[in-house]
Amino acid sequence: MKWHEITIKTTEEAIEMISNFLHEMDADGVSIEESGTLNKPRDTSLGQWYEHPLNDIPEGQAVIKGYFSELDADVDALLAELPGRIDELREFDIDPGEYTITTGLVDEEDWANEWKQYFKPIRVSERLTIKPTWEDYEPAPGERIIELDPGMAFGTGTHPTTALCLRTLDSVVKGGEEVIDVGTGSGILAIGAMLLGASRVLALDLDPIAVSSATENSRLNNLQDDIQVHLSDLLGVLNNGEEGCGGTELNVTVPVDLVIANILAEIILLFIDDVYAALKPGGTYIASGIFKNKEDAVAEGLEAAGFAIVDRQRDQDWIAFVAKKPE
Repeated sequence: MKWHEITIKTTEEAIEMISNFLHEMDADGVSIEESGTLNKPRDTSLGQWYEHPLNDIPEGQAVIKGYFSELDADVDALLAELPGRIDELREFDIDPGEYTITTGLVDEEDWANEWKQYFKPIRVSERLTIKPTWEDYEPAPGERIIELDPGMAFGTGTHPTTALCLRTLDSVVKGGEEVIDVGTGSGILAIGAMLLGASRVLALDLDPIAVSSATENSRLNNLQDDIQVHLSDLLGVLNNGEEGCGGTELNVTVPVDLVIANILAEIILLFIDDVYAALKPGGTYIASGIFKNKEDAVAEGLEAAGFAIVDRQRDQDWIAFVAKKPE
């Protein structure tokens, strides 16, 4: 079987929105390759070993590829729609740069499994290592392994925002917390929180593919009884009672101890008040996925909602806030 491959060369800043556009246009798969120039240092603080050489994508740029069935997709319609959606990002202060869009036909095996050779076990924090299910790996004493098969869902730990969030979780989770993970994607943060000592996690996502992926990855880590995955628009499930969660009771008691959101800054700003209401007094909010040009806006939004910012973690051009609800 052959697939239409639509390739967009753009900025790292626009990765998440353009990837989301491709998913909304019913892409069967999306791949992302960021800059690997020699000017970008690789983090080896935890002994990470990189098997593959750096690429030649210019610094600050990225290549996003969406894959569409040759049998079902109307490529001309997709190519007509994409530029308008990408150009619209400028209205939200997201710069896609002088992007280009090209297309071609590829064989299924060229994309469906080939990417797996680039996804190796990687230690992302003092205690957490991500291991693809198809790789063999012998953990060191005290090392906690996240077994992961992300499929088409966002979150492998290789993107700076995901790794940043896991490292932040490692410093925040002390044990016994009830957690809500908003925009769970592959479920990687929910699993990481449980391995670090959380008691239960409610994992939410608006994308049915992500819900399926997070459910399966929870099972792969034997955490299906501790992580409850639901389809939800942000924290909407909290307002819908049993009707909104398929007739089952939520596995956490709201308000909770910790909320994690690794999503776009624009979305974080939309539901800060909802997060504040969902947290206990003294509860913690980890907000990640924030590009450097949105740092001030998110800081102002958090403080306006009543949060106290206690830490800011950084990875390249991305920021994760740690904010506290006052006692």
